[in-house]
Amino acid sequence: QMNEPIGNRIKTLMLNMERCRWIPPSLTKADEYVMVNIPSFRLFFVKNGKYDLVSEVFVGTELTKTIIFSGKIDRIVFSPYWYVPQSIIKNELKSQMAENKNYLAEHNMEWNNGQVRQKPGPNNSLGLVKFLFPNPNDIYLHDTPAKSLFQFEKRTFSHGCINVKKAKELAIAILKDNPEWPIDKINKAMDGTKETPYILPKKIPIYIGYFTAWVDEKGNVSFFQDVYDRDANLDKILFPQDTTFNQ
Repeated sequence: QMNEPIGNRIKTLMLNMERCRWIPPSLTKADEYVMVNIPSFRLFFVKNGKYDLVSEVFVGTELTKTIIFSGKIDRIVFSPYWYVPQSIIKNELKSQMAENKNYLAEHNMEWNNGQVRQKPGPNNSLGLVKFLFPNPNDIYLHDTPAKSLFQFEKRTFSHGCINVKKAKELAIAILKDNPEWPIDKINKAMDGTKETPYILPKKIPIYIGYFTAWVDEKGNVSFFQDVYDRDANLDKILFPQDTTFNQ
């Protein structure tokens, strides 16, 4: 890190200044919003212009990259079912079920109208809560029972969805001013026995972005690994003449 030429750092900052232009202007004007930065593996819940909650996350692998886009969180689902995508059934579950006829039962799974789903519970792949925002890629935020994965520095483990370490705390933060959802009711809804969806009365904007340089609220600059190798392509577009910055 110390041997990185200053010109490279300047260029990285410029690339990410360009990415800032892609953020919907309505996002930062909202009273509250969620932002996920893929390279830093961090989620930020911003309320009234300040960080209300910061959580570590893990994101999609190189083959199942998490998509960059904006949306609006419209519901929270406590103790969710996990409906296994057909791609996972085809590439993973079929061979496991062929080897072990009790595979579904052993993993708290069942067939439901031609689909495989995992029933609510502490070992559910979505954990105890998920946050939905309609999008064509079926990406969402969710809890995870695989807490040990957060100890890794590079956290690209999922099939594309965003696994949130502080998922319960995020639900509490979002519902903090909602008298219908005191903490004891949230705890009960997350007991893992019955799926409980709740449609938010006010949708919360969310932006899933890709920033390899980030400036925090105190003005400190951090640089992050280009986990999906996106900087090089943007560099070619913005600086086709191989511009260098050494001053």
